[in-house]
Amino acid sequence: MTIVEQGSGAAPDLIKETTTQTFVKDVIEESKRQPVLIDFWAPWCGPCRQLTPLLEKAVRAAKGKVKLVKMNIDEHPAIPGQMGIQSIPAVIAFVNGQPADGFMGAVPESQITAFIGKLTAAMPGEPNIAEIIKEAEAVLAEGDPAAAAQIYADVLAADATNIAALAGLARCYVATGAIERAKQTLAMVPESKRNDAAVSAVQASIDLSEQAKALGPVTELEQKVAANPLDHQARFDLATALNASGKRAEATQQLLEIVKRDRKWNEDGARKQLVQFFEAWGPADEATIEGRKRLSTILFS
Repeated sequence: MTIVEQGSGAAPDLIKETTTQTFVKDVIEESKRQPVLIDFWAPWCGPCRQLTPLLEKAVRAAKGKVKLVKMNIDEHPAIPGQMGIQSIPAVIAFVNGQPADGFMGAVPESQITAFIGKLTAAMPGEPNIAEIIKEAEAVLAEGDPAAAAQIYADVLAADATNIAALAGLARCYVATGAIERAKQTLAMVPESKRNDAAVSAVQASIDLSEQAKALGPVTELEQKVAANPLDHQARFDLATALNASGKRAEATQQLLEIVKRDRKWNEDGARKQLVQFFEAWGPADEATIEGRKRLSTILFS
């Protein structure tokens, strides 16, 4: 699974090259999120060399409201042929999967800025950042961390310090097992924001993933617990391994069993581990809600 790389430099996802094979994804599908400018060019075209830097500058200045995709017509003649491009440079704006506007020739920077301004101002119901973050969260919850990562990266292209997007991207890395990349992403969070709930949740997930690395296979741990139900450490390890495998309900059950049998074991270790699970899963997760109910029942019965 390929997941987007989030760097510390300029926002690379705002500007990219496309091919005949990736045109639909890069332009058609992407334009359903925000307008996409497709710049048809060729290496031998002098006016293209004048226009492209101005396009890139204007797109960066728009801070994520529009993207630029470039296509070399010599290498990929099919798409411009289908669109009836007769001369270059030619710029076509796509909105909601359809060509919406365009211009030809090496126009001045002021005209490009006005063109982008008109394009973005005309967008009906442009989603705000909070809505985009919710979309990414839903995609990640559906089990597609690569797609969610791209959405988070889009937000970061416009605002590199967005805490929710940084935490979300880190969660995508955790979901694919790229723990070091998750750590690097969280390192981009300002010190003053390290206690943000979303950041703390990802850090808890990272800590739990690293704990699980040192443990044996789930089947071996299950056998140890079956052989000695009073081996609380084995049961604790089993819960950690189950959580790393995505089996949240089963992991919760094992820790609750320890709490029921010996609340004080390992200085209240089972309850503390459950709390870390809940933090990593988030307060709205069904496993968190159900687990808190069951824990409260045991503690206050």
